[in-house]
Amino acid sequence: MKHRTSAKMVLAGLTLALMGSAGAFAQEAQTGGTLRVLGTAEVDRFDTVPPATADTGSFFRAVSRQLINFAASTDAEEQIAPQADLAESVPTPTDEGLTYTFTLRQGANWDAPDGPRQIVAADVERGFMRLCNPSIPAPAVSYFEDLIVGFAEFCSGFADVEPTVEAMKAYIESSDVEGIETPSENTVVFKLRYAANDFIYLLTLPVTTPAPVEVLDYLPDSPEYRENFISNGPYTVESYVPDTQVTLVRNQAWEAASDPLRKAYVDTIEIIAGVQPDAAMQQLQSGDGDMLYDINVPPVTVQMLTMQGDEKISTLAEGASRMIWINTVSENNDGALRNPLVRQALNYAVNKAAIVQQLGGPEFATPLNGIFPLGILGHHDFEPYPTPNSEGDVEKAKELLAEAGYPDGLSLKMPFRNAGNGAAEAQVLQASLQEAGFEIELIPTPAPDFYPRLITNFDNALNGVWDLVPSGWSPDWPGGAARSIFQPQYTYDGTHGTFNFSDYNNEAANEVADRALATSDLAEAEQLWNEVDEIVMADPPTVPLISQTTVLYHGAAVQNFLPYAAGGNGDWTNVWLSR
Repeated sequence: MKHRTSAKMVLAGLTLALMGSAGAFAQEAQTGGTLRVLGTAEVDRFDTVPPATADTGSFFRAVSRQLINFAASTDAEEQIAPQADLAESVPTPTDEGLTYTFTLRQGANWDAPDGPRQIVAADVERGFMRLCNPSIPAPAVSYFEDLIVGFAEFCSGFADVEPTVEAMKAYIESSDVEGIETPSENTVVFKLRYAANDFIYLLTLPVTTPAPVEVLDYLPDSPEYRENFISNGPYTVESYVPDTQVTLVRNQAWEAASDPLRKAYVDTIEIIAGVQPDAAMQQLQSGDGDMLYDINVPPVTVQMLTMQGDEKISTLAEGASRMIWINTVSENNDGALRNPLVRQALNYAVNKAAIVQQLGGPEFATPLNGIFPLGILGHHDFEPYPTPNSEGDVEKAKELLAEAGYPDGLSLKMPFRNAGNGAAEAQVLQASLQEAGFEIELIPTPAPDFYPRLITNFDNALNGVWDLVPSGWSPDWPGGAARSIFQPQYTYDGTHGTFNFSDYNNEAANEVADRALATSDLAEAEQLWNEVDEIVMADPPTVPLISQTTVLYHGAAVQNFLPYAAGGNGDWTNVWLSR
């Protein structure tokens, strides 16, 4: 089935189909208790600067605050409406869209070592400065480098700083970003080089979290950083056992009156790693667990719960997608994957319908033919590599391989994330690709290593450690988020991007994307993002697989379960427990 996403649909936001949610509001709110959140992998980052998986958004929601954020809500329009968080209000830009002025809320505090301390404008600027730290790549820096006046120059200077704590701290403390002005302790002014219709959305990203001066004494996300964690959210880290558990407790410096988005009903949040999906579902149903972290509800379980009329199940279409990345920079097979014909053959070969079925059927996934999934401005109905019923076209793939000079096929290495549905997905992909002449070596990779150590390390691509890699992506914010898909994954400015796994770049697509971001006409933006999609897919660096629907489930004790679209799950900071 083909779907078309209109501008009106994108404005309406994420589609949330709740079943029987009325019971969640039947009781009065209760404070106290321990919320048990179950996951297969651990929280992979405590620091908001380094790259992190989309699931970490729920963790950052609990321990950090930004100028702007989103409400947890069952209302689709409210889910994507930017809300004031640390800022007193959402400002209207001045100077023809080039200036944004924010006033900080009073009572918004750090749990600093010497006691609660008000968050000030310098903390906001310091948070942006840390994005340029060369000791650990921050993929989101690309959103701001050419947008904020002087930010690219600041980052360029940081690249020459000796990678020691002392030198990096000295550079930040002795510098300023020209386009981030702090005229008073409670006022921050951003000056932009050009009007960008999604700047307010960019400020919802965890990477824009202000930074207290104390964090400059540690390398980003180092063991020392984690041991001396400083929160500005309603919860903070009490203890951390690697690969096992993170325990959050109330941040005593947090003042409820200063936070319009988080109620913080529970006293403690335990995020428990190493739990497999079936076991997690059993614990939720028995009452030994409450919510899920990085676990997809197994399709068979969903079907059973739906038949039983279980009111604790719901779905959220958050713009998530799955794709295969193609390594175009290594010398494997004499650089065969640099040939567009080979990459096109891969697009024809894959049986996307089989992936949909592996995920549980059309209720859970839809075949995807471009870089923008359902629910994202830019998604449209086109098939650059059409196959019958999305089941792949083996003969067409073989024809292109032969035309490219590989009539006997190619042998390719494909690591996969050995968690959740990773192994099953890899086997489905292997089967369809092998039919078309691609001999696929599957390489299981532990979940904690897959993104942080293997795929986001560009040297592994350059050295041919992998040829293909199944990957997932969720937009960095709800709503019109085409930039958050295109820019980090499909642009290259000379600096290796963390999630652009093979330095793909297309100047024609970049030029059209710039126009899409500058216009205030939503219909025009939609058409331009459509054009971006078509330009990229004519010379494909990826094989789009599916748009994914997230199935949400929680234990019976969880009340007021409200989806937080930016985290792709229920909001830990707004539920309470009936036990």
